[in-house]
Amino acid sequence: MRPFLTEDFLLQTQTARTLFHDFAENMPIFDYHCHLPVAEIVADKNFENLTDIWLRGDHYKWRAMRANGIAERLITGDASDLEKFQAWAATVPKTLRNPLYHWTHLELKRYFGVAGKLLNPETAIDIYDTCTRMLQTSDFSTRSILKRMNVRVVCTTDDPADSLEHHLKLKAERGFTVKVLPAFRPDKALGVESPRDFNKWVGRLEASAGLSIKSFDSFLEAIRRRHDFFHQSGCRLSDHGIEHPFAIDYTAKDVNKAFQKARQGKRPTPAEALKYKSAVMLELARLDAEKGWTQQFHFGALRSINTKAMAALGPDTGYDTIGDFELARNLARFLDSLEREGRLAKTILYVMNPRDNEVIAAAIGCFQDGSLPGKMQFGSAWWFNDQKDGIERQMNTLSSMGLLSRFVGMLTDSRSFLSYPRHEYFRRVLCNLFGHDVENGELPDDMQLLGNMIKDICFRNAKAYFGIEAG
Repeated sequence: MRPFLTEDFLLQTQTARTLFHDFAENMPIFDYHCHLPVAEIVADKNFENLTDIWLRGDHYKWRAMRANGIAERLITGDASDLEKFQAWAATVPKTLRNPLYHWTHLELKRYFGVAGKLLNPETAIDIYDTCTRMLQTSDFSTRSILKRMNVRVVCTTDDPADSLEHHLKLKAERGFTVKVLPAFRPDKALGVESPRDFNKWVGRLEASAGLSIKSFDSFLEAIRRRHDFFHQSGCRLSDHGIEHPFAIDYTAKDVNKAFQKARQGKRPTPAEALKYKSAVMLELARLDAEKGWTQQFHFGALRSINTKAMAALGPDTGYDTIGDFELARNLARFLDSLEREGRLAKTILYVMNPRDNEVIAAAIGCFQDGSLPGKMQFGSAWWFNDQKDGIERQMNTLSSMGLLSRFVGMLTDSRSFLSYPRHEYFRRVLCNLFGHDVENGELPDDMQLLGNMIKDICFRNAKAYFGIEAG
């Protein structure tokens, strides 16, 4: 019987252990999609306590606590930070076989050196006090954490109307070695079904672009101006969180009609909105292609399905789920439209529903054009799938239908500065897959061949693919 969470955690063969320790373990991190608050990096913030850095905003943990019968007051409510941590500590022993159990103890070990001690109600106070004291030191400021975890590049998620003031402050600095760049997330440009929210956002867009928006054409010009500004600020990626691809036929008249309805406070019909969204998505994709960006699409999240909780707590609080939307036909139409124009940018596709793994892995093979290795990417296992089984499913599917060797690897997709051991977790799963294949005689026992591929997937592919200098 093996002890829990040793240095050979998840590495079930000698080959896997060699691949991880000799090739993967010390590779830098290229975190090309996350939600870290840039203001906290600019301020080089120190967090008040372990709850502040670890539980606040973490809806993975919140969902587990609710499932364990913890009252909302102890999750997102007015309980003290210590009370909330104790509620989480009481939940952790109940998360056995949930990836949260692994992540919790891996994070405690990697950041705070807590080893050989499990988090539970009996150890909670000691762990909380020890970690909170450490968090007050300079070694645990946001910048120190990023450097200590060997992070080279961070790409955040930013609205087109954002000023990027914090990004610009970091860009002007000379001493901070981690590159922190914005990513263009224009989801609100699609929101014509909710005219009030849409028009509020358009007002912000007008102010940031310095342009009065009276028509769909002026709307697109405002977006182009912001796209240009993001590019000047170092942005090289866009990101779209949408249920499914939008790709139906439309005319300029159709699009203008839907846009003007929304601007007048009227809700377009579903058919009108779909034509509008199809037009906007193509225009955004064309902008990305013009500038040589990478476009990312996160498909399949069914968001805020608990309306009572949404009214009380707002979005991004743990009430999103896996949707079962049709992807293949409209995705093919969308990509093909851009390919015919010669304006299909580098593209990464992520799916929430694992049933769609094969759909994506097969589709990207139809649009690889030889212009660069792995131009079309099946993105890493996302959200409900970013655990051992889901990571293995994604990589096995990509291996079967494409080239795992060209995969750009893991990202955190997190709001937490304590999430970087997710890269270690991914790398252990990756090395374990290869280790089994070698020891089963399915791959050659050539450590240089395999080790170089492991290094590529962990870091080097992303560095080459995104074209961002990462040290």
